[in-house]
Amino acid sequence: MKPKCTVLVVDDDQAHRTMLRTLVSGWGYEISEADDGDTAIQMVHGKPYDLILMDIRMIKVSGLEALSQIKSYNPAIPVIIMTAYSSVETAVEGLKKGAYDYLTKPLDFDELRLAMERAMDHSHLKEENRQLRETLGARFDQRNIIGRSRAMAELMETVAQVAPTEATVLITGESGTGKELISGAIHFNSPRKTGPFVKINCAALTETLLESELFGHEKGAFTGAHRRKEGRFLMADGGSLFLDEVSEMSLAMQVKLLRVLQEREITRVGGEEVIKADVRVITATNKDLVHEIEESRFREDLYYRLNVVTLKVPPLREREEDISLLAQHFLEVFAEKNHKRIKGLTPQAMDRLLKYEWPGNVRELMNAIERAVVLSRSEYLDEEDLPTVVRGDDPRGQDISSESNVPGDLSLGEIEKVTILKTLEASGGNKSEAARRLGITRKTLHKKLKKYGAMP
Repeated sequence: MKPKCTVLVVDDDQAHRTMLRTLVSGWGYEISEADDGDTAIQMVHGKPYDLILMDIRMIKVSGLEALSQIKSYNPAIPVIIMTAYSSVETAVEGLKKGAYDYLTKPLDFDELRLAMERAMDHSHLKEENRQLRETLGARFDQRNIIGRSRAMAELMETVAQVAPTEATVLITGESGTGKELISGAIHFNSPRKTGPFVKINCAALTETLLESELFGHEKGAFTGAHRRKEGRFLMADGGSLFLDEVSEMSLAMQVKLLRVLQEREITRVGGEEVIKADVRVITATNKDLVHEIEESRFREDLYYRLNVVTLKVPPLREREEDISLLAQHFLEVFAEKNHKRIKGLTPQAMDRLLKYEWPGNVRELMNAIERAVVLSRSEYLDEEDLPTVVRGDDPRGQDISSESNVPGDLSLGEIEKVTILKTLEASGGNKSEAARRLGITRKTLHKKLKKYGAMP
């Protein structure tokens, strides 16, 4: 059963305290009482209350003085102060000292209940955000990024150097390599780690919606803009903003982004107010931006603004040493999630994973392992549990790697050469596809083609 929220009522008027105890406990709260500010301060040091209802005028220690000391000790406790109509100015001073809200006596009970619920919601939201930041920080901790390959070691060494700075970072790499994970590692290992980490996929929104999402808009700025909206830049103030697939921005949006990076200020759509934004920008793309510049699809001046530091996330085929580590990690994650007791992978299944090229990179490997865990009926994942494409079979269940019409009077080496060349031809010259069909890595295919003098 969820414990009751605890409320401390502070008032030197016993009759008023009794009334509040009866009323508020009837709403499901657990009530404690204090008859003066000094008593309240002592009680707060001894117990973590969820909310404080405090009168301003008390004999020994006033509500304002008690408020200051309580906020100094525990700024997270929401305090609602109660005052007579003649003391509204004093109540405003209380708000400046950190009170969540103030109510005038005699109290309106509906207003009191609403104020308490709002204060509780606000307090719980702050706690959830704190826990989320801690969770995200743990998730994006450099030590939690799996990889023992040289390529990943070099990448993480650069991340460790870049994270503590304010440099704008451009992360490149194929889809599914983990660019977002690297962006999180930069933020959560930087001085901004206690600030917000805001993400947006530039390819998922139209130009108009992207502008509104990034910079916000004023009420009436366009059809459907029924109220003012803050953009992601202001949401990320004091923290970091991750722009994924930045190459998908229109040229017009690129100009606006460039201005923000230069001036460190934004203007809402339909507005005129210039607002300062203290934001570190991290971007990512799976495209070659130099090529995009040559094709006039990306601004060169913006490229140099984003490209202060470039981090290239290697594809999975270039970090084969990490495949077994990642596979075991995903197996444990999805086995727990799906309440299955799976100890590991058979040698045959691991061999298939190591031979596959993984065009979808880590994301594809994760999906393959999740599927295998869901379908497996034993304590170990076997190759039959893996997706058809990973096993090297075509969709009809025929093993593509076994080519037909190979003459029977050839040596083993000649048979291998003919098989490789026929498979490459059947794959339309695509070496990655040919390697997949043959059940070998692309690197091995290159070596064999070079051996047989078939490299262009």
